[in-house]
Amino acid sequence: MSGTPFLKMHGLGNDFVILDGRGPGLDLSLERRRAIADRRLGVGCDQLIVLEPPTDRDADVFMRIYNPDGGEAGACGNATRCVASLVMDERKTDQVTVQTISGLLESEKAGMGGNGLPIISVDMGPARLDWREIPIAAACDTNHMPVGLGPLQDPVGTNMGNPHATFFVDDLAAIPLAELGPKLEHDRFFPERANIGVAQMVGENRLRLSVWERGAGITLACGSGACAAGVAAVRRGLAGRTVEVIVEHGTLTIEWMRDGNVLMTGGIALAYKGEL
Repeated sequence: MSGTPFLKMHGLGNDFVILDGRGPGLDLSLERRRAIADRRLGVGCDQLIVLEPPTDRDADVFMRIYNPDGGEAGACGNATRCVASLVMDERKTDQVTVQTISGLLESEKAGMGGNGLPIISVDMGPARLDWREIPIAAACDTNHMPVGLGPLQDPVGTNMGNPHATFFVDDLAAIPLAELGPKLEHDRFFPERANIGVAQMVGENRLRLSVWERGAGITLACGSGACAAGVAAVRRGLAGRTVEVIVEHGTLTIEWMRDGNVLMTGGIALAYKGEL
């Protein structure tokens, strides 16, 4: 009996197992999703991605996103860029539309990197800034939210298809994110939990970022978190509308466009193919 084919891809180290669910017979119970994502007992990934037929006539593919705990996520920018690249290759085009439960994401090939790998841009849609859209538990100025723990205080709230709280600090390396991240993720201030980003400005229009992802923990890169951090830097007056976000294995370029949408550009890679 043959196994289930999968691809292992990543965007700057933010890694994904990608399954093609556009045909019949894909078994993805909660237990199986967790097993695939397990780094010791399965393949291991930050998110499990399933390609499905689109339900919107304007979309080329539907992308379903699962966190390692098996729960469904609303957005993943780096996964969108990986999936967009796959579908571009399938359709022999440089532009595709990826559908998610959070909306339609327009993507295009922006060129090739120095390593010979594609650079993909994706329009992540509007940055939602109202307290009800993030959401948080009570009305407040989302540019200065009254929540924090220890050295992490006074974050900026942004919804990029999922909720983010971005904390600006002077020394990113000094922040015990593995300790503080899960506590802030589950703070009652965030009724749907939150992704916790910690950003340090390191130059003009440049910041360094670490993210504790809701349902996943610390990842090497977080696309929607980079978008949220870029928007937060603009709102705080720390940067212009185009921001370089430095993560462990590279840089994402984030542009908060005049129409309110956020454009994210960066590299992707296929690590390997296999069968479950």
